[in-house]
Amino acid sequence: MSLGDDNGYGNDSGRTDDAYSTIGGTRQTRTRLPDGEGGDGYSAPRRPARASRSLVTMAGVVVLLIAAIAFANMGGGRGGDKDNGPGSSGSKPEAASTAATGTKPVTGKNGTIPSGFAHDEQGAQSAAANYAVALVSADILKPAKRAEIVRQVFIPSRADELETKFNRAYSKEFLDKIGLDESGNAATGMTYVSRTAPVGTKVTESSGSSTTVDVWCTGVFGTAGVSSTNPVSNDWFTMTLKLQWDGSDWKVDSFSQKEGPAPVNTDRTASNADEIAKAVEEYGGFTYAR
Repeated sequence: MSLGDDNGYGNDSGRTDDAYSTIGGTRQTRTRLPDGEGGDGYSAPRRPARASRSLVTMAGVVVLLIAAIAFANMGGGRGGDKDNGPGSSGSKPEAASTAATGTKPVTGKNGTIPSGFAHDEQGAQSAAANYAVALVSADILKPAKRAEIVRQVFIPSRADELETKFNRAYSKEFLDKIGLDESGNAATGMTYVSRTAPVGTKVTESSGSSTTVDVWCTGVFGTAGVSSTNPVSNDWFTMTLKLQWDGSDWKVDSFSQKEGPAPVNTDRTASNADEIAKAVEEYGGFTYAR
């Protein structure tokens, strides 16, 4: 399986089933401009209809994202022969299987990413949850940190190939279009936000050395700032990660993504840009366990 196979990585994959549509928080499922002069774009409840300016802005960003995705997925890939080992039936999980195991996931880290997961399904699910967070972080858009993330998350045989594809997808021109400089940083007075929280995991296929895990996620993505035309909003999506055991840890061989399942949004008034930026700076992340 690769970024160009039949699991949503091909050049004709849509926004609802591709490997890059939410990475780095670049998915724009909604864009809302300030309601009036001097507004910050966050102080009023969400309107049921978008203004024409919002539609134009969103359409422009979507076109850029699709172009980047297609470019990143160009090139050859490997075939994805499936190993239908134990647990590969994809049957509905029992209630007990979705409860927290209470097992501590890991004690070590590889850089900022947890490592040393157990060689079992629980360990694979914990690894997938933590890797999903890393792959949808704001750091993946920063060239200085991208290579480190790729080599910490992916199996060594895929690292060079995927680093090249990420670099092409998130080029200087692309970053400029979403309001970031060539180092992946937001403009002065702005805070770029891409924070993901796994809600749950499940194994859909498993053998001794290969496990496929679905990670149901929610997150906040966008740019916090008074003049931002891409305000921070939330999203729900599912990442599917195919993991390989490398002899000491689980690593990602390939991944895909689709939208949802998403709950009904409430009418709660959104926080202002300063509150969002402050929250991102003050609230640390977690190590996620199955």
